[in-house]
Amino acid sequence: MKTEDADLSSLKIDRSENYNSGGNKKIVKVISWLAVIVIVVLAFVWGWNKIFNPSIEVKLTRTSLVSASQSNAVLTASGYVVAQRKASIGSKATGRLVSLAVVEGDAVKKNQVIGRLEDDEVKALYEQTNATLKLYQADLLNAENNYRIKKSLFESKVASETDFITAKSQYDRVLASIELAKAQIKAAEVAVEYTLIRAPFDGTVLTKNADVGEIVSPLGASVTSRAAVVTIADMYSLQVETDVSESNIEKIKPKQNCEITLDAYPGVRYAGYVEKVVPTADRSKATVLVKVAFNKYDSRVLPEMSAKVLFLDDGEKQPELDEKPMLVVPVSAVVIRDSKKFVFKVIDDAAIQTEITTGKIAGEYLEVLSGLSEGEKVIEEVTDKIKDGVKVKVL
Repeated sequence: MKTEDADLSSLKIDRSENYNSGGNKKIVKVISWLAVIVIVVLAFVWGWNKIFNPSIEVKLTRTSLVSASQSNAVLTASGYVVAQRKASIGSKATGRLVSLAVVEGDAVKKNQVIGRLEDDEVKALYEQTNATLKLYQADLLNAENNYRIKKSLFESKVASETDFITAKSQYDRVLASIELAKAQIKAAEVAVEYTLIRAPFDGTVLTKNADVGEIVSPLGASVTSRAAVVTIADMYSLQVETDVSESNIEKIKPKQNCEITLDAYPGVRYAGYVEKVVPTADRSKATVLVKVAFNKYDSRVLPEMSAKVLFLDDGEKQPELDEKPMLVVPVSAVVIRDSKKFVFKVIDDAAIQTEITTGKIAGEYLEVLSGLSEGEKVIEEVTDKIKDGVKVKVL
């Protein structure tokens, strides 16, 4: 059969699948319209609430424990505990360290020997000069007797003037030799003393900078020598040094009462006062150094500890350290309604009214006696718009 003779009229296209496809398209179209309607409704509801029932923007604050001093402070500053009398102790001579009698934390007394350099050579020199002095002292007796005899004979016209002068010169020479030997002994004693490292004042050893066997030099002239053996501090001279901004320095007065808190012991407070305002500023930081002294402190206060200082108002007396801190909230967070006091917490984006009882006012804060605990969050500033259950948005 030839291809050109084939009957093509019998060929047909099966359209049954297209029919089913058309039905599916209708279903998809209906679902799409329903989705559009739902979105429009949701958008309408959201817009309606946005316009006619908007959320009130609020800020939250935490309840906190503060002392009476904190509420009456005119300025708060941070600083460090610094010993006002501190020294890095070295030797006055160069030599090998053969003894070190202290370690970190040891208490030392003024002039106490805390270290010693090798001293064999200087001690030998001392013994030598001491022996020389004894020899000259023995010669002095003979020279003095000879001088006395020659002087008597010369005055009696028995001895010549030359003999008298010779005897006197020998006597004077022995005296001079004795004085020289005494000076050499003093120098030898100083050299021996220079091998001893003594504490310049009563204090406590903070750091040990050298070990036995190392070379110690007054100036630390090389990388193999040490300039300081130990560092000591007078633990009764501790003060807090803090930098106060130039713009706030007018709030600081000499002898102004302060309260000191160590970061290491936040629950312990120390009374203090402004000891000195250093009469110069740091141009790079635009600050003035203020030294705050402790009225009294204990063994927990250590050099280089970080501390916070509350500078109290001029009329404020020394803080009562035994007074318990108060739980407070800002005055703006408390509202009076129906003769009751309330704050508002935020729960599920809604302001929830909470009744509290309050105590005394401390500056911008109000003492909370009941109804809240430390660390709870409340709305910082309550306005007339904020009511129980109203929707809020936390900034």
